Parts: sequence; structure tokens; C-alpha cells
Amino acid sequence: MESKYMRSKTRILWTFPCFLSIFLLWINISSPDCKEIAKPKEEAKMKKQEFRKEEVRPPAVAGAFYTSNPEDLSAQIKDFISKVPTKTLPGKIIALIAPHAGYMYSGQVAAYGYKLIEGKSFDAVIVIAPSHRVAFNGSSVYAQGAYQIPLGLIPVDTELTQQLIKQDVSISYVRQAHTQEHSLEVQLPFLKSLLGDFRLIPIVMGPYYDFAACESLSESIYKVVKDKNVLIVASSDLSHYHPYNTAVKLDKIVIDHVKNFDAKALFQDTSSGRCEACGPVPL
Repeated sequence: MESKYMRSKTRILWTFPCFLSIFLLWINISSPDCKEIAKPKEEAKMKKQEFRKEEVRPPAVAGAFYTSNPEDLSAQIKDFISKVPTKTLPGKIIALIAPHAGYMYSGQVAAYGYKLIEGKSFDAVIVIAPSHRVAFNGSSVYAQGAYQIPLGLIPVDTELTQQLIKQDVSISYVRQAHTQEHSLEVQLPFLKSLLGDFRLIPIVMGPYYDFAACESLSESIYKVVKDKNVLIVASSDLSHYHPYNTAVKLDKIVIDHVKNFDAKALFQDTSSGRCEACGPVPL
């Protein structure tokens, strides 16, 4: 499965400053600007924080999906970002949709989304990714310690993750869901490079989901973060292994549903095979 995604070609980037009706959340885009500077004491606390070894999720795909050399990784991401024209969008960036193939395939595509958060800061970042290796019901929130990547440790926002788990019985902590999952991990070097220190809420969604379960998760997220300055990243590739013209037609269906904030149609069409996305449930 891993090699499949290493070979996949992500052709389209779609990233929207939105109400997140992709996630069925209602958020007012006229809320305060997101460029608040983190308090120095908070930053110092994050840098000095120590974790037990068993609390840290080590990198699983460094050296495969992206380089494990910190200097090379930092330089590669800076190069990706430098090639993206600066674009000012109205309103507030609340969510991004980013691909999760290897950087040699999708890194430059992902940069078009991540460029939009350059110079911004957030109370926390929620990354929602599909499970490729472990089958389980509901959603798994990594609720302790930190994620480690070659660029350093990214602490988990344990307060918000515990609040999220309390919202719904379908939300739990399934450690093995995170152990080898690449679709969440590949987002982190971009986030670390552009945001510096931030707290993470890592969510991996199992394959057994219906639309009602998506609504339930989105409502739980809204309750926990509605008064906070939070970025949400949905991790998803689009169609795989099709001739170019076929891929464009399939991908356009997904993109149109996202543009129209039509989550239900997106769920129905990806479920029926009318279009494809490797991460339709996070979307």
C-alpha cells in the first residue's frame, strides 16, 4: 500500500478559505484575524517540554515519502514554497486540503496550499487523515506526548484532544492507527516549517464511516474549537492511475462539490465511485 501512494500522482491542489462546510462546520469568517502572536512564555514552555519515549510517535515514513535529513528537508520545503506566487485571499484561512503522496510527486502541489498560511499563527492545528494500514471503527485521536519528525517534536494539544474524545463514543485513542500512517505525517514538515511551534490535534479516521458519522465528528470538532483560532488540514489525494483526461474529469467532480460546500454529494459520489479521493471522509 505504501508503494502505491509513493507512485501516485496528485494532479490538482484545492485549498479553500472556507466556512468548512466540507466538514459541516459553521464558522464566521469575519472573526478576529488569525495573525495573533504566541505569547513568549507559551513558546518557551513548548520548547522546554519533555516527553517520555513511549509518548512520542516517531517518524514512520521519513526517508521514504520525504527525506530524513533535516537540513535537506527544510531546504526542499523552502524551495517548494518559493516557487508559489504570493496570493492574498479574502476572509480568514480556516481549512486546507492537502495531498499525502511522496514529496517527489505532491510536494510542490501541497506548497500551493501551505503558502497561504505563511506568517500566520494558530492556537492549534487539526490534521484529519484517512487510515491506510489499520481497520477500526470511528476516529483515533493521538492524545498524548508528541509527533516527532526530522525537523523536531510537535507537541500534541492534550487538553483539546481529551475534550474531543469526551464528545463522542466513536472518537477514541487507537495507538496503532497512528504508528505507520503516512497521510498525517507528511503534512507535518510543511506545518512545522511555516508555523514554527504549534500544538497538534492528530486525527486518523477508520474506513467504516457513513455520512452521519462524519456529521457527528464535525459537530464534536466544532464544539471543542469554536472559540479558538484553529487551522484544519484535510489530508487527501484525488484520483489514481487514470489517463490524464479521465483523471481531470473525475477530479473536477470532487473539486466542484468542495467549491459548492456540498459535503453530502461529495460523500455520495466518492462512495458510489462516480469520483475518487483518497481521503473522502476527512473532506
